[in-house]
Amino acid sequence: MKVFICCVALLLFDASLLAHSPSNANESNSSIFVAETANNEEFIASGTEPFWSLTVSKKAIVYSSPNVQKQIFSYVAPLKAEARPADLLRVYRLRGKGNNILIIKKTEICSDGMSDKEYPYSAIFILGNQVLEGCATKK
Repeated sequence: MKVFICCVALLLFDASLLAHSPSNANESNSSIFVAETANNEEFIASGTEPFWSLTVSKKAIVYSSPNVQKQIFSYVAPLKAEARPADLLRVYRLRGKGNNILIIKKTEICSDGMSDKEYPYSAIFILGNQVLEGCATKK
């Protein structure tokens, strides 16, 4: 029984190292990482001038603006800043056409410039050649 428990613990430890190793760049290993980070927080982000909004759920990122009704992007688990708390910075690489990226960073205060509401996160959404800046909050 002790041998069985040790083998299971060793297998779990190896899987944990594989999921967090820097060589985790290929697609097959990233699915392991996504499975382990399925408890990612969900966010709502928006900006003004131009108006835009997006929702980060556990399954996809949904973007919309007055010019774009709705675009849905899948993503891999967000990157986090090394040697920093997980809640400080998240970088989402969106799948699909182009190099689309969402960056959510914890700030003391983020203001949308249109209301008195203060947000705990800033958001930068790079959609093709367009860079949109705004604020975010946990859903």
